Amino acid sequence: MNLRPSTAVIENVRPLVNSGRYPVKRIVGERLEIFADVFKDGHDVLSAVLKWRRVGEKKWSEAAMECVDPWTGDHWKGACVFTEMGAHEFTIEAWGDLWKSWQHEWHAKFEAKQPDLQSETLEGAALVESAAKRASAHKVKADAEWLRRIAKEMRSETPERVNAIAHDGELSRLMWIYSDRSVSTEFVCSFADTLAIFPPKAKSDARYPRVWVDRERAGFASWYEFFPRSAEGKANSGSTFRGCLGRVDYAKAMGFDVIYFPPVHPVGVTARKGRNNSVSCQPGEPGVPYAIGNRHQQCPNGGGHKDVAPELGTLEDFRWLVGEIHERGMEVALDFAINCSPDHPYVAAHPEWFFQRPDGTIKYAENPPKKYQDVYPLNFHCATWRELWDELTSAIEFWCEQGVRIFRVDNPHTKPVAFWEYLIGRVQSRWPDAVFLSEAFTRPKMMRALAKAGFTQSYTYFTWRNTKRGLTDYLSELTQSESADYMRGNLWPNTPDILPSYLQFGGRAAFLVRALLAATLAPVYGIYSGFELCENAGLQKNAWNAAGNVRGFLELCDGDYKQLAREEYLDSEKYQFKQRDWERTPGNIIEFMAKLNRIRRENAALQQARNLRFVGTDNDLILAYAKSADGNHLLIVVNLNAWSAEQATVEVPLEQFGLAENANFKVEDLLTGERYTWKGRRNFVRLVPGEKTGHVLRVV
Repeated sequence: MNLRPSTAVIENVRPLVNSGRYPVKRIVGERLEIFADVFKDGHDVLSAVLKWRRVGEKKWSEAAMECVDPWTGDHWKGACVFTEMGAHEFTIEAWGDLWKSWQHEWHAKFEAKQPDLQSETLEGAALVESAAKRASAHKVKADAEWLRRIAKEMRSETPERVNAIAHDGELSRLMWIYSDRSVSTEFVCSFADTLAIFPPKAKSDARYPRVWVDRERAGFASWYEFFPRSAEGKANSGSTFRGCLGRVDYAKAMGFDVIYFPPVHPVGVTARKGRNNSVSCQPGEPGVPYAIGNRHQQCPNGGGHKDVAPELGTLEDFRWLVGEIHERGMEVALDFAINCSPDHPYVAAHPEWFFQRPDGTIKYAENPPKKYQDVYPLNFHCATWRELWDELTSAIEFWCEQGVRIFRVDNPHTKPVAFWEYLIGRVQSRWPDAVFLSEAFTRPKMMRALAKAGFTQSYTYFTWRNTKRGLTDYLSELTQSESADYMRGNLWPNTPDILPSYLQFGGRAAFLVRALLAATLAPVYGIYSGFELCENAGLQKNAWNAAGNVRGFLELCDGDYKQLAREEYLDSEKYQFKQRDWERTPGNIIEFMAKLNRIRRENAALQQARNLRFVGTDNDLILAYAKSADGNHLLIVVNLNAWSAEQATVEVPLEQFGLAENANFKVEDLLTGERYTWKGRRNFVRLVPGEKTGHVLRVV
């Protein structure tokens, strides 16, 4: 191998995730900007290109990079757009550009009116002649002949004519295309370990930085979660898959495009939990769908993670429902919960996959003081861990074969990160359109590690951010820090497990606030059914006059929320059939949710994450932020006080909106259709809970 030292220095490349160990993430059609410090010894003029390709391909696409720091000349920027899903890689190539260096030298000497430029002329002609040879090598005959003619002309012309030729646009274009890169430097990552996230066929010898490109719905979607067994809202009996279409159409009418189902597998009988998590289950109670597995049921695949609960229907019924949802332009998201009831077929077939007690029994799950007697956790580091990992991965592959491409993963932070890297890498090697949502409400480093390992989206702390400072700091971190290049937040104001104190105490106005925030702060968000009905009956509340001390209440919601309430639903749907009357529930916000989702679809600014910019207000209970994309400029203003009217002066980011200082301009409130004429940077708003929760203002 012919090794030679590098001729240029390329460093501080970003974005890179763990020095390139994990891929940067983008959506099909989304712009990726790459920054780097590029420099070399001497006084040569540098050229640099950004190159990218699908992993496994040989040919690179490339675009010229530009120097964005005229003071030092060392900081460079390039950009590209990926048009296909899957694994891609990129690099930077830099070299001392002989032609540009000659142009610079020639220009300086010609302007100084040096008398003898014969040697410089011959040098320039030789460079053009070399470019002609490279054009011939690329079999571009017309370019080669044109360059040879120019080289010949340069050798016989006056300095004035050579100067004109040196600045000819067509010559500069061809000299760029046929640059001499024989001594160029190419950036590669410094690590040497194997990338498990990509399948073997997608690995290359050089360790180039990676980009994983997801489809559009991975970056812009509205999720609606409901339990299929409660789809028809009956109190004492469950619904089936074929009874779910009414609820699907209801969600579609509100503008949701992802239907998320909690586990639909057989539910265990042994130690089955009853109403409100009671350890004694009464006859007819359905049990917790997260206690998966019932080998006693007549199921074609053993009654585990590759089966559906017989009371919901058959696999054929499930496939029918998936097809109906797809026909409506929507998708199914399926819960992947690695929980096994004592009746799961794994328990009998592979007891070594579980944690054994000294007395020979299998240990059930605990999160002291909580006990989950109906669930056995798996031991991911058991002696036969490879077989276990393969089996669990095959469960996801099974549901992909049934038409599912989106998976919400329950508690991934309690399983090894390496397992998820393996599972997601293997699944996406076959189905690059597969989307994985991480339900990990845990330590920030673990949440970020799971995102790096391959999770497409992540639950966030948004659920517990209610103050202006809390929302500003956290959402800025999600969208502006380096984690934004690999971690996509999916904002949920509630889940079946979490009924936040703000919703329990704030009533309907609080639901409006949280819906407006979730739908406009991030391009991906979701709600658990009942949110649109403002269901807020908690299992236990402490006495608290939230209206009388709003700031203190919001700070407690951000911090020690356990002082306020247990964040669990009374009569939780996890343990029973849920009775509801969606259309007739008074005080619902169904129309508001439909309006929010329509606004999201019609405004490109709300379909991106990294364009979020918070702007100033003179009231810490009024939050304001701007989003712009493709000439679509929005200013969102929200009253965080669910009990009282608030007013503030809002600072309009005139530069971002392309407006002159002190200009008059019109804004339209997309929630109400009202138009206002504003002037300059500071403008007044007044917001009333329940009536005018906030503004979604479009600059007209």
